[in-house]
Amino acid sequence: MKLWTLTTFLTVLTLTFSGCIGTTPKPNDSDAIDSTLPIVELTQNGVFSDMKEIGFEWNSIKDARVKGIYVFKQTIDKELSEHKHFDTIKSRFVTHYVDRDVKPQTQYSYYFKTFSNDGSESAPSQERIVDTLPILDSVSWIHAIQDMPKSAKIIWRPHPNQIVKSYILERKTLSEDKWDELETIKGRLSAEYIDSDLKDNHVYKYRIRVETYNGITSNPSAEVKVVTKALPKQIENITATKNLPKKIQLTWSATKKVDFMHYNVYRSEDIDGGYDLVISTKTNEYIDDIEEDGKNYFYRVSVIDKDELESTHDVNSIHGQTLPKPTTPSLVGAKMVGNNLEISWKTIDDRVKSHIVTKRVKKGWFASAGEEFVDIKGNTFVDTAIEPKTTYFYTVYSVDEFSIKSEPSIEVKFTTTQDQGKVIEIKENIQPSVDVTKKVVEEGSQNSVQIMDDFDMSVN
Repeated sequence: MKLWTLTTFLTVLTLTFSGCIGTTPKPNDSDAIDSTLPIVELTQNGVFSDMKEIGFEWNSIKDARVKGIYVFKQTIDKELSEHKHFDTIKSRFVTHYVDRDVKPQTQYSYYFKTFSNDGSESAPSQERIVDTLPILDSVSWIHAIQDMPKSAKIIWRPHPNQIVKSYILERKTLSEDKWDELETIKGRLSAEYIDSDLKDNHVYKYRIRVETYNGITSNPSAEVKVVTKALPKQIENITATKNLPKKIQLTWSATKKVDFMHYNVYRSEDIDGGYDLVISTKTNEYIDDIEEDGKNYFYRVSVIDKDELESTHDVNSIHGQTLPKPTTPSLVGAKMVGNNLEISWKTIDDRVKSHIVTKRVKKGWFASAGEEFVDIKGNTFVDTAIEPKTTYFYTVYSVDEFSIKSEPSIEVKFTTTQDQGKVIEIKENIQPSVDVTKKVVEEGSQNSVQIMDDFDMSVN
């Protein structure tokens, strides 16, 4: 029961609203004409045309029988079509009409009919053929600034038409077929745009369309081409030394770039490792002072111009090295010659100019301070300060012309007997020992020499 009542109510409500909603009158299918009804007469300047609008103005209709006006429209193209009812004006008091369903640079034909309350129609008005205006031209002048670092500057002459609201800048590369909308620049008097984050030494094309307040977009402007600034050329003929003491010297060919600012020198301990900037210099050489002997570094050098563009430098590396230490002497032996102890060794490095011998002494439970003998020429050293029943330890270093000292040799040990050597009361020309490595081994024999490759003695 409740469902039937609700359905009945909705039906009645629908019929009520349907009766209240007015329908738009439409022309009859017949060609009957009421010649007594007034004909629409356009005023002397009664047609107005724009790119996307066509407007009409006619004389007011005073005949009270007229309920409204029918608008008939035809698009004139290659295949002519007939006039069709396009719109209905529901009041005779209306004297203006605007058609916004038109395209720029297109030809249309219109005529009008009045109609009465009983559906009668007047004779058609005079047919009027109207052309919409062509699409707005874009800016008349556009220019691109060349050779800018990673950017392009586009300038243009502001459009003279007051209805221009903004400019649509479009861009594409040589490898692209489609134009991409890059930016909309608001304001008719705007006249430049800088496009940034571009690729180096790359070609870009630009053009502009203008946009009007009524939503019309113009044809594109002429195209302009931009070539962004190229990176500086890579450096050439870079060299790095491997024979200089405590330093590595880099040299390279000077750049010929006019707007050169400086070079960046990068360094890494590994060829494929991370490179750190060590210096920016305007000269085409660099001396890297390094305290460590035989130190290896890899270098890369780049060119920086005044726009802070940097040449590529992530491929080629140059290896440099400080002068290594001389070769360590090879101890041959130790022997008593009379009351003196003679130490001998071999050296195969042509760089060696002299040797240093270090000595330390142990007598009984007591060890004396070490001694160092420098600027020893040749491959032997005779120690005249030898006492009986005493243990001696010797180490030899090679020294080159730059006073670079080799790694220590193995340490040789010699213990004198009661009958060897002589009691020394005064020691002269003895200096404190430096950098003495303890690598010895005890033997049962009192008159023996033991040479070890790399042994750290832990017992006396």
